[in-house]
Amino acid sequence: MTKTSDEKMLQKGVYTGVIEKDENNNFFCGAYLLDYKMVVAKHALGDLVTIKSVIENPSDISHSKYPKKSKNFDKANHKPQQ
Repeated sequence: MTKTSDEKMLQKGVYTGVIEKDENNNFFCGAYLLDYKMVVAKHALGDLVTIKSVIENPSDISHSKYPKKSKNFDKANHKPQQ
């Protein structure tokens, strides 16, 4: 598999990246805040995930750093597109 085909397979969704955690214990992927409970229940730091949709972040505390939030994300899919 070439790098180009890997990139094409990961293009479905809004964004694909690695789960990280900031100094305030927020889980994020790129510029997107991830739902804390979903990350703890189904994922781990360093997982490669694809964000499928985003909403406006309703939290006054983290909105300035993460204006968009996602509850709709899952492990990145490396299967070829049909």
